Amino acid sequence: MKINKNLPNQLTTLRMILVPVYVVLFLMGHMYIAGAVFIIASFTDFLDGNIARKYNLVSDYGKFADPVADKILVLTAVILFCEAGRVPGWSVVIMVSREIIVMALRNMAVLKNRVLAADIFGKIKTMLQMCALVLMHYDALVSFFPTVSDVLYYASVFFTVLSGANYVIKNRDVISYETADQN
Repeated sequence: MKINKNLPNQLTTLRMILVPVYVVLFLMGHMYIAGAVFIIASFTDFLDGNIARKYNLVSDYGKFADPVADKILVLTAVILFCEAGRVPGWSVVIMVSREIIVMALRNMAVLKNRVLAADIFGKIKTMLQMCALVLMHYDALVSFFPTVSDVLYYASVFFTVLSGANYVIKNRDVISYETADQN
């Protein structure tokens, strides 16, 4: 099977393009349609990574843009749900802080010619976030969805803290207090 070698990158770009569409739909109150856009965007995350690995189409653009697109999508949804009063602000602060810390660590690692891989806790965090956020769009449809989405959401907050702490501890050697000319 012949595959477009740019397909994973195009899917990542599509995910970023879908974020403003998602925001507009969410803010206009079209929660179910916004939820469908969120599901499609989330699926592109799964799809682009699998295609890139399966067909050896990993690129520098994909390594950079894929995690950025993921963070933009998830954090946008979390912020919108916070604004709507569905999730507490403190949880948003935890999620945003974790992503900034991890991004900073990854940037420090690049300066040392290292790549920091995601770990299982980060993957669990992302899966829980996406499942919780999908269900939140459809809370009004099924009476137990709000309870399930709350459990998943708070579990994702727990894994946000756990994965962030684990990431920092595991990669603490990347942090350097030396000035550039001491290296």
